[in-house]
Amino acid sequence: MTARPVDIVLVRGDITEQRVDVIVNAANSSLLGGGGVDGAIHRRGGPAILEECRRLRASHYGKGLATGQAVATSAGRLHAGHVIHTVGPVWSGDEDRSALLTSCYQRSLALARELGAETVAFPAISTGVYGWPLDSGADLAVAAARAYAGPPLREVRFVLFEAAAYEAFDRALRG
Repeated sequence: MTARPVDIVLVRGDITEQRVDVIVNAANSSLLGGGGVDGAIHRRGGPAILEECRRLRASHYGKGLATGQAVATSAGRLHAGHVIHTVGPVWSGDEDRSALLTSCYQRSLALARELGAETVAFPAISTGVYGWPLDSGADLAVAAARAYAGPPLREVRFVLFEAAAYEAFDRALRG
């Protein structure tokens, strides 16, 4: 029996309002909250997420989470079972960091699978204050989602707050 392909879905909206098994957080390496998606997830999810992140820092990630890595916590008050925190790379015109951005998606998907997730919601990692060009970020994200196959995951949802991000991901999905 062949594995059913994973559905890739685009949603324009707020990732903190998604009802999924896993929400992926575009975290900073401190794991202690920040701006953008990271801040929104910590605010909406409540103090439980921050407390778990503090415990992770105290036990395994004393220097913070490395770029391209992923780690899971509970989801606090979010409509999800877990939050997977991943640290995207800062864009550089001088150095190709696309493998690190791809790793964010791959490691998050692998961890979601380990957690038994059927549905996972991603933001557009690194395309905000980290400066990654939208079209390139969308292409890498969609390619990583397409390359992933297998149960239990059945849906990868890209939740895009701004119209320009939605349009870039739509082009990548159609391409």
